[in-house]
Amino acid sequence: VQLVESGGGLVQPGGSLTLSCATSGITFSRYNIGWYRQAPGKQRELVARVFSGGITYYADSVRGRSTISRDNTKNTVYLQMGSLKPEDTAVYYCNAQFISSALEYWGQGTQVTVSS
Repeated sequence: VQLVESGGGLVQPGGSLTLSCATSGITFSRYNIGWYRQAPGKQRELVARVFSGGITYYADSVRGRSTISRDNTKNTVYLQMGSLKPEDTAVYYCNAQFISSALEYWGQGTQVTVSS
């Protein structure tokens, strides 16, 4: 099983970026996929999740300026983030959670830095 995140980098405040999570080795349609982030000295937190049926959830901190989507033909999930703030700086992790059990997988993370 592999979850490979990409799309992170250095972005200016107010800018935007799109993170991708490409998965392999799982039956993609049977997994809820989430994006988490962890800033230095802070706990990992859920940012957004797209459920197997397509329903989405967003944390208050990103709601209204982020969009999570999944492409079941490419086994990939995307997180579009806009109006980025310095407090969005963190390592962003992709998480795949099986719909019928506690089985889950994590990616290795991608760094997002929002700074001028």
